[in-house]
Amino acid sequence: MSGDPTEPAREHNAVARLKLTEALQRAQYAIAWERAWPHLARFLTVIGLFLVVSWAGLWLALPLAVRLAGVGLFALLALAALLPLVRFRWPTREEGLSRLDRGTGIRHRPATALTDTLSSQDPVSQALWQAQRERTLASLKRIRAGLPSPRLPIHDPWALRALVIVMLVAAYIAAGDERSLRFASAFDWNGVLAPTNIRVDAWVTPPNYTGKPPIILSSANREAAAAESGPLAVPAGSTLLVRSSGGNIDVVVGGGVAEVAPSGEAPKGTNERHFKIAGDGTAHVRAPAGQPLWRFTATPDRPPSIALAKDPERQARGSLQLSYRLEDDYGVTEARAQFVARPGDAPKDPSQAGTQAGTRTAEVRPLFEPPQFPLVLPNARTRNGVGQTVKDLSEDPYAGADVTLTLTAKDEAGNEAKSEPFNMRLPERLFTKPLARALIEQRRILALNANRNADVNAALDALLIAPEMFTPEAGTYLGLHSVARQLEAAHTDNALREVVASLWALAVTIEDGNITDVDKALRAAQDALKQALERGASDEEIKKLTDNLRAALDNFMRQLAEQFRNNPQQLARPLDPNAKVLSQQDLKNMLDRMERLSRSGDKEAARQLLDQLQQMLENLQMAQPGQSGDNDMEQALNELGDMIRKQQQLRDKTFKQGQDSRRDRMRGKQGDQSMGDLQQDQQALRDRLQKLQEELAKRGMGPGQRGEKGQRGQQGQQGQQGQQGQGGQEGDQGDGEDGLDQADSAMGDASGRLGEGNADGAVDSQGRALDALRKGAQSLAEAMQQG
Repeated sequence: MSGDPTEPAREHNAVARLKLTEALQRAQYAIAWERAWPHLARFLTVIGLFLVVSWAGLWLALPLAVRLAGVGLFALLALAALLPLVRFRWPTREEGLSRLDRGTGIRHRPATALTDTLSSQDPVSQALWQAQRERTLASLKRIRAGLPSPRLPIHDPWALRALVIVMLVAAYIAAGDERSLRFASAFDWNGVLAPTNIRVDAWVTPPNYTGKPPIILSSANREAAAAESGPLAVPAGSTLLVRSSGGNIDVVVGGGVAEVAPSGEAPKGTNERHFKIAGDGTAHVRAPAGQPLWRFTATPDRPPSIALAKDPERQARGSLQLSYRLEDDYGVTEARAQFVARPGDAPKDPSQAGTQAGTRTAEVRPLFEPPQFPLVLPNARTRNGVGQTVKDLSEDPYAGADVTLTLTAKDEAGNEAKSEPFNMRLPERLFTKPLARALIEQRRILALNANRNADVNAALDALLIAPEMFTPEAGTYLGLHSVARQLEAAHTDNALREVVASLWALAVTIEDGNITDVDKALRAAQDALKQALERGASDEEIKKLTDNLRAALDNFMRQLAEQFRNNPQQLARPLDPNAKVLSQQDLKNMLDRMERLSRSGDKEAARQLLDQLQQMLENLQMAQPGQSGDNDMEQALNELGDMIRKQQQLRDKTFKQGQDSRRDRMRGKQGDQSMGDLQQDQQALRDRLQKLQEELAKRGMGPGQRGEKGQRGQQGQQGQQGQQGQGGQEGDQGDGEDGLDQADSAMGDASGRLGEGNADGAVDSQGRALDALRKGAQSLAEAMQQG
């Protein structure tokens, strides 16, 4: 099959004509742009100048008449710039072809030539004509419309358009957040019709928590908005109120100032607008005219700060005293102390903390939340001061546990701050009787980890094995047996919590009988009166609670007097010259003064006086003989109790490490890096024991003095008993003076075995150290009871 030989030529001609048509359109657009752009550039220059004047704030400073004239002038200039466009004419086809002929750079006007027609029908002429058209179509590949050339320098020889652009950028940056406000002020026509008898008052009301008075912004106080004084500093969250009488007002705000709904109805005959100042911003009353523009700088409320003024202290009866420094720009309104349990066996190596601590945390199931309580503030709104709180946590299950203390402070705006965490051990009540101390230790173990109830049950059963040694009194034995059976039958957390309460009650009964009831009643009366003062109770309730406190205090005094009568040898002791002696009359005078302050309305001063009374009772010596020796004994006994706990924990860790080491050796693993840490802990505990022995020796309570007494007693018997007396001397010293020495020796042996990597031998030595420590503590407690 053969096609038409002229078909390719016709397709080529069609493509060439399409390219010509497209080029012609581009040429017409370019001519139209060259004709219109000079007029549009003049119009945009006028608009740019208007924006420069607006963003520069000129309209805000000009009177209304000048403002109207200025806006009208700019409108006329813009209209004049656009007026020539009325005569605008779209380029014709011939003008487009002519531009193409000039833009191609080819001779003989190729674009125009294609539009010509042949009038002769001569074959020769037609052949020549067709050949010419083919050459012209072939040259269309180079045809170009060219870029528009509006020749702006001819219309703007001074390049004012560039100056306008520079000023426009500068004014845009300078206006900042007020661009829309300054632009809108050019079209502020409200002042034209505003009556002259409108009164406008404005003021800023700071938030209630600041305690600051309102700031007047009316016409009589124009200096508040004067440019030379700068923006007016107000607390963030303040309320701007603009009130008018005699007509409506128009207020324009910008920046961080936003209108809010009014909190109440405006007074009759007035109109009000309310605005919240959340950040830096402006406010301008546009109608009536002549009102100033107010600029505000919002001062954010800084969060409070709280920190310990000194380390927490243990009071004489086991209470915790916290001293802390508070600071806030407008005053702290609430402060709390929060405790978090801190594991006593946390690994020293941080890289091991993730695996070991995670495993142990999964095993721990505390029955109680760590304690937290509100702190006493020096003032209702404390801006800068030092506060002090005394809190009795002796009955809390966490007493004696390692915790992390964090203080929190909050202001009325809701800002909260926390102190640096402080690691400490919560103070606990000192129990001198071994059985009571053992029960309290088991109580703490059960309260902090309910999963160890089996261990606690085994310990209680062990105490029941030899009643003649541990529980010689029938009532004590029966109470211990009841608690052990109660623990054995407890299968829920609530039941275990009841066991914890029973252990505390039994230990207190064993320690000091009924005096705790008197002590508890006194503290309950103090707490009730303090809570009533803090919540602003009525005078009748305050009087009733004060009478209750007075009765509890009298009962407490009678109990102390009975102790003196039952233990007259205490009166023979010398008075401590550094003791603060208080009489019963002094305490009654403080109660009377506190009641008078409360009736007069000064409940804050009454509360502070109650805190002083509580602190005095915590350190009460009530004109009784000084007991510095007993206090030293108590401190030493408390220190020994802590060492016993540490040694028990260290023994448990050593036993577990030994098991892990044996498993690693069976698996072919090597390395016993934790043994070094255990050795360091054991040596640190031994150094602590040696330091305690030195302190006891300096105060005349060391083993040496008791040894001398024992030797003198044995020497008096040697003449009659011979070698038997010598044997008795050794036995006496072994129970009394050698207990701590044996513990020191066993600790040294355990440290050496840990250094050798012998975990089993170290566990045996640590067990001997535990027994020796308990014997030493029991001997020290008996010496304290004998006076």
